[in-house]
Amino acid sequence: MDIFIYGIVNSVVFALIAIGFTLVYGISRLPNFAHGALYILMGYITWIFLNQVGINYAAAILLALIITALVGGAIYQFILIRVRGMPASEIIASFAIGLVIMEVLRWKFPVGEVYIIPTLIEGTVDIAGVPIDWQRLLIIGGGLAVVAFLWLFTHYTRIGLALRAIAQDERAAMMLGIDSDLTAVIALALGSALAGVAAIAILPLGNISAETGYSVLIYAIAVCIIGGLGSWTGAIAAAFLLGFAQILTVAYVAPMWQMVVVFLAIILTLILRPSGLLGRQKELEERV
Repeated sequence: MDIFIYGIVNSVVFALIAIGFTLVYGISRLPNFAHGALYILMGYITWIFLNQVGINYAAAILLALIITALVGGAIYQFILIRVRGMPASEIIASFAIGLVIMEVLRWKFPVGEVYIIPTLIEGTVDIAGVPIDWQRLLIIGGGLAVVAFLWLFTHYTRIGLALRAIAQDERAAMMLGIDSDLTAVIALALGSALAGVAAIAILPLGNISAETGYSVLIYAIAVCIIGGLGSWTGAIAAAFLLGFAQILTVAYVAPMWQMVVVFLAIILTLILRPSGLLGRQKELEERV
């Protein structure tokens, strides 16, 4: 039962980490390799508002989310827009931006000091005899809320429908008057905000450190590759696959192997099914 409960928690953590990355790529075909840096930026901004500015937790989270979203939109508006359509340059540019952000954070918040943001709900509860803290239960609820919000947003708002149109057929959408660059800015801003939501749910479980940004980026890429680039359903399926695989590895092998499991899953997916579980890209044999 403890493997089942904590496997669900770990799976939702993977889904929260990856859904912003998946959304950006699915809409604009932009691999945002600054995703991990934006995740950890959200944590540090929240910490600054709480401990140095002195505002309440709710206001700190809201302001940090707004700033993170604006940074994400600015990354596209001022940098990625100039290399859009050149896949290698998009990856290099976004990864370089992420490196700059994380190295600045590493310099501003040196290793050795502890940076913590409080849990949203304190305490623990027993479920089927398994103790679990409320923050992890909040992660599960938050993951469900994010998925529900994205579905409603992309099906019942004009902006969301425009994003879906660009994702389905960019040229046809542009012929109907939808601005591709504007939707890319919105997608980057929304994806960055989703990275911030993941950070505010997950980071209270541990310390904030710049190095976490690299792990988050690896997890997001792994989920998207295994699930299929641009597939939200595939990303959720891959998140549960990786989440339970890690928990089983920790329970029956050793904790040190949990990252190895992620890399093995990436390699096996690229060998056996390059398009991912539910990806729409052509299979390897069709491309050769």
